[in-house]
Amino acid sequence: MNKTSWLSFSVAVCAISITCAFPSSASAQSESPATSNLQPRTENGRQIYDAVQFSRFNPRTALDIVRQVPGFIIDTGDDEARGLGQADENVLINGARIAGKNNDAFTVLGRITATNVVRVEIVDGATLSISGLSGQVLNLVTSSDDAAGITGNFKWRPQWRRSGENWFAGEASISGKLGKGDFTIAIENDAFRNGAQGPERITDGMGNLLFERDEVGRVRGDRPSINASYSRTSEAGSVFNITGEYGLNHFRQRVDTLRTQAGEPDIFELFTGREREWNAEFSADYEFALGGGRLKLIGLQRLEHSPTEDFFSRTFTDGVTPPLISAFNRTVDEGESVLRAEYGWKTAGGTDWGLSLEGAYNFLESEAELSGGNLDNSNTKVEEKRAEFITTYGRPLSSNLTLQAALGGEYSEISQGDQRRSFVRPKGSVALAWKPAADFDLSFKLSREVDQLDFFDFIASVEVSNDVIDAGNPDLVPPQKWRAELEATKQLGSFGSATVTLFGEKISDIVDTVPITDTTEARGNLDSADRYGLEVVSTLLLDPLGWRGAKIDIEAEAVKSSVRDPLTGRKRRIGQDDRYSYEITLRHDIPGSDLAWGAGIENFDDVGNIRLDQIADFDVLDPYSWIFIEHKNVFGLTVNANLGNLFNRRERFVRTAFGQLDGTGAFTRGRRDGPIGFVEDRTRKFGLIYRLTVSGSF
Repeated sequence: MNKTSWLSFSVAVCAISITCAFPSSASAQSESPATSNLQPRTENGRQIYDAVQFSRFNPRTALDIVRQVPGFIIDTGDDEARGLGQADENVLINGARIAGKNNDAFTVLGRITATNVVRVEIVDGATLSISGLSGQVLNLVTSSDDAAGITGNFKWRPQWRRSGENWFAGEASISGKLGKGDFTIAIENDAFRNGAQGPERITDGMGNLLFERDEVGRVRGDRPSINASYSRTSEAGSVFNITGEYGLNHFRQRVDTLRTQAGEPDIFELFTGREREWNAEFSADYEFALGGGRLKLIGLQRLEHSPTEDFFSRTFTDGVTPPLISAFNRTVDEGESVLRAEYGWKTAGGTDWGLSLEGAYNFLESEAELSGGNLDNSNTKVEEKRAEFITTYGRPLSSNLTLQAALGGEYSEISQGDQRRSFVRPKGSVALAWKPAADFDLSFKLSREVDQLDFFDFIASVEVSNDVIDAGNPDLVPPQKWRAELEATKQLGSFGSATVTLFGEKISDIVDTVPITDTTEARGNLDSADRYGLEVVSTLLLDPLGWRGAKIDIEAEAVKSSVRDPLTGRKRRIGQDDRYSYEITLRHDIPGSDLAWGAGIENFDDVGNIRLDQIADFDVLDPYSWIFIEHKNVFGLTVNANLGNLFNRRERFVRTAFGQLDGTGAFTRGRRDGPIGFVEDRTRKFGLIYRLTVSGSF
């Protein structure tokens, strides 16, 4: 860090330290039972937390509250979900799904001021009249006080690290009444400034050193956006929501490399990449009483324009060899249009019925240019039309056992150029929620799902820095899977809460790398794959052990997968799938003060990108760890200073390329079942990371 950065960080820490040393009596946190107890009460099978129970954290937003709920982790659902579909995000606002598609739980909760939160409810999703939900679901109940006026919150997140400074990350929102409805306007810039540097060794198949590289990588990104939403509930109970968002995604990457080889002149290599994207989304829904039930109509339109430019050059210092230059430029336009109708009603005995009908149109259009030649299947348009119909049924089987079932299917038509294909896929689920005791929940769900294809797999692309070409595959079909999930949640009384989830998946038509010709490869479908794992989420409150105000949050997952390799015929893990991940954090809110401190550690491991001619594996060699200190009233603001990467995490990248390397250094690509041509082994480090978060509300 330069002197300015050190000065800024030092001033922030000093400000926190001074305020901590002389806390005002008006701002110091009291330790009444209502504010120190994080144990829920039980009402109608729900675990209830009143907003006042989280006051020791001095939350600024609803997100600050939800993050402190013992044993609960926000799950934003399946990234491969098609259209709007059934609910799969485990957060509700006043009993309703979050409107829109880009508006996930983190985004929406971060725009709700904490003073507007009444309580938090934890309930098994299968007991709700919302199809698709199972397991632990959080319902945030907010105030409807017409006299609340304008409220808002803001957060500024500067960061300093060896590769540069980031002063421009932050967000702000205001909410209030507009006529007979409620509005929210939010702006955000999810900016980042990353980078790392280190050596790379290139060896032949026998481990002999060929040459070395010294690399410095820099990544810059700014993602500003503006979002506006409006909602209104009529006196008759009709609900109207409308949301619009416009954003930019400006991304820049640069890698400078010095290549050295004994007895040979040095070579300079340069890779640059950039993207200048804009995206927009508009959604609206209207729910009203009709007949003996309620009808909800939903519409969504999403558009994205993404021009990208990748450039690679190799400059020789021998004074003879001309420079090598390669460039790949592409402009992609994407869109999604969705219309959905949901109708639900209740019958005698508490039975819930529902019908849903959804129609969607997706497209991706690409125009690409590769220096030095043409690229087949790169200038093309992929389109999909889809219709889905689902019938749902839910009812209590006993006082502590609830059943929820959904049955239906979808029709889809995928076209690219002159090729047009159609599919009919069954979909549905059965979920059971059992509550054998007031402090114990058990849920089981079996579902048949259809995943969304990545349209980028239909078009050809190039990695100019590695001279790797992916041929597009117009014959892809949507993967399907059976998924079984068993979730058990146990309240540990004054010690907190723990949730254990077991899951298994049987996948057909899974997308992986397949051969197209003897020399080309692309993303394609394999017959079947298996995937199963274990997830543990727990909060341990340390007050019963005498450490008042302290807690430990744990989140860990282990995954095993298996697929038959299309080249060798042997079983292996699914490419780029998770192996394990964990995060453990400690937080101590010191009683009688506005001071909190804590620490954390996290790590992960996943499978490499397994291609037919190479294996590229990205790993981290050390866990990432951090410590923080926080003061909750620095001139009315919350200030958090975080020092990260205490164990000096390094990033390692190993690429094993298969083929033949002759005496002149020329390389002929081969297949993974043949000899190793060369191995790139790179290690980069990025040093300590200093973060400062300043947040406030009004």
